[in-house]
Amino acid sequence: GRIASVGCLDTLPRDAEVIDASGATLLPGLIDSHVHLYSSWKSMQQRALTPPTLATFEAAQNALATLDAGFTAVREASGSPAGFKLAIERGLIPGPRMRIAVAALSQTGGHGDGRLPSGVRFWRQWGPEWIETICDGPEEVRKTVRGVLRLGADFIKLHATGGVMSPSDEPGSPQFTEEEIAVMVYEARMVGKTCMAHAQATEGIKNAVRAGVESIEHGFYLDDEAIAMMIERDAFLVPTIHAPRSIVLREEATPESVLPQSLRKAYEVIDANAESFRAAHEAGVRIAMGTDVGVGVHGTNAWELELMTEHGMTPMESIVATTKTASECIHMADEIGTLEAGKLADLIVVDGDPIEDVTLLQDTERLRLIMQGGRVHKDTLAA
Repeated sequence: GRIASVGCLDTLPRDAEVIDASGATLLPGLIDSHVHLYSSWKSMQQRALTPPTLATFEAAQNALATLDAGFTAVREASGSPAGFKLAIERGLIPGPRMRIAVAALSQTGGHGDGRLPSGVRFWRQWGPEWIETICDGPEEVRKTVRGVLRLGADFIKLHATGGVMSPSDEPGSPQFTEEEIAVMVYEARMVGKTCMAHAQATEGIKNAVRAGVESIEHGFYLDDEAIAMMIERDAFLVPTIHAPRSIVLREEATPESVLPQSLRKAYEVIDANAESFRAAHEAGVRIAMGTDVGVGVHGTNAWELELMTEHGMTPMESIVATTKTASECIHMADEIGTLEAGKLADLIVVDGDPIEDVTLLQDTERLRLIMQGGRVHKDTLAA
C-alpha cells in the first residue's frame, strides 16, 4: 500500500475515513542504518552450541522486536542471508524491510576474522548462504566481492579498521589498503551498488573515503581532514553511539559474552565517539541513524535518537537522521523515509510530541500505530 495524498483536513474527500489521533504525532516509519539481526548477547560457548536453524528463529524474534519498536526498515550490516530478507518480504515472518550486506570482508587477522591465538573463531557464520570473506590483495578481494554479490548483497560491507568487539586488534589500526578498498568499490559500482565501511579510526576512515566508500560506520576518531573529505565526497556517517555504551551494559548483564579487551576498548572509545559525532554534525556531514544492535539489545534502537540529541542534534534533526537521511543512506529514498504521495505507507503514530521529547519513541506502549506498506502491524488508536 502506498500513500495516496498528503494535505490539510479541508482537502479530505467527504467519504474519507477519519482516524482520531489527537494528542499524538504521525511520523514516517523509523529506519536503522546498521543492525545485526543474527547477533545477540551470547557467550562463545552459547554460540558454539547454537545450530544455524535456531539462529534463524532467534533472528526472526529480533526482527519482530525491531518492528515492534517502530522501525519499519533496516540495513543489515552483515549476518542475514538473502533468504531471511525474502521471508520478510513475502510475509512469512514479521519484520522491517531490509537491505543486506550478507557478509563483511576482512583482511587476515582483521576485525572480521575473529580467530583467537588458540585457533578458535570468535565470530560465527550461520548456515549455507555464506562464503569465506577473509581476503588479502586486490584479486582475492575482487573474487570475494563477486561472491558476496552472488549471494544477494545490496551493499558491500568491509572492515577498514580494527574494532572494539574483535579479540585481537585495536580500533586505531587501518585494515585493507586503499588499493584493496578501491577494488571493492569498483566491483560494487559495476552492478549499481555501493560500499559501507566499518571504520573507527582516522587513517582507516580516510582510506575508505578516498577509495570511494559511501558510508562510514562508527567513525569514532574523526579529525578535521576526515570530516572535510566526507563532506567533499558527500559520504554518510552512521555514528552508532549506542554500540560502545551497549557493550558496557552487556558486560554488566552477561559478563561471559564480552571479552576483557572488548570492555576496555568500549570504555576508551565512548567519549571520542561522542566528540566525533558532534564535530561531524556541526560541520555538516550527512548523518544517518544507526545503532549496531546485536551488539546492543534488539528493540532498543530508538535510544540512539536520545544519544544524538545529547551530543548536539535537536530532536527534529535526530528524527530526520532516522527517517529521510537514513532512507538515502540505504538507497530507499524513492520509497520510504518521508510522508509523500506515492511512497510506501510506512508510518507510525506516537502519543505525545517527540520533537519536544524524543525519548517518547523509546516507549513502545506509546506507539499507537505501526504501519508497513499500508499493512497494519499494530493499532491501539481505537482502544
